[in-house]
Amino acid sequence: MLGHHYTRTFLETAVASVNAGCNLELSYGMRNNVFMHIPQALAMGNITLQMLRDRVRPLFYTRMRLGEFDPPAMNPYSSLDLSVVQSPEHRNLSLEAAVKSFVLLKNVRGTLPLRAQDLSGQRLAVVGPFADNPRVLFGDYAPVPEPQYIYTPRRGLEMLGANVSFTAGCSEPRCQQYSRAELVRVVGAADVVLICLGTGIDVETEAKDRSDLSLPGHQLELLQDAVQ
Repeated sequence: MLGHHYTRTFLETAVASVNAGCNLELSYGMRNNVFMHIPQALAMGNITLQMLRDRVRPLFYTRMRLGEFDPPAMNPYSSLDLSVVQSPEHRNLSLEAAVKSFVLLKNVRGTLPLRAQDLSGQRLAVVGPFADNPRVLFGDYAPVPEPQYIYTPRRGLEMLGANVSFTAGCSEPRCQQYSRAELVRVVGAADVVLICLGTGIDVETEAKDRSDLSLPGHQLELLQDAVQ
């Protein structure tokens, strides 16, 4: 609220938030927090002790339900390891969720989906900074998964048994250094080309927005060269 000029001070923000029913502040890494001004607001009579208790109660109730105050031995999740998290059932469910969440904006002449039986004898080129870089495939607030469980576009296509060639063109999403000659060589020898472009957390995250929707660096040039 302070950043949007609804309030002028952290004290005003604390009073307005508590009175509005807010009971949680996301202020990780901030030395000066809004909630640290709640005692002052209470002393000044801007909020009441009962109101404060009403706000805090559901927080601790939720933490109790989650077992945060129980001994670790009582927590059924403490015994889970990758054999459970990465079980075939969980991985199949993740695959189903991924397949059902894709957004296909255009499909000229039914080019997609690519089927393994149709790729026999075909030469595929997978290019772009997102083609085989596991680190850049996850967005803001995503967990850090085990590399062995990450399937990049290149790795996934190679599982189809197709003849896959690869070049990134540029090693990272900002694409400041672009190897055009290598891209032209790989694309020129292919029957099917898949171009993997985007932004990723290197380019944009929360509080790091871009001023336009243009592809970063030389990515547009990379796309145009591959199409040509």
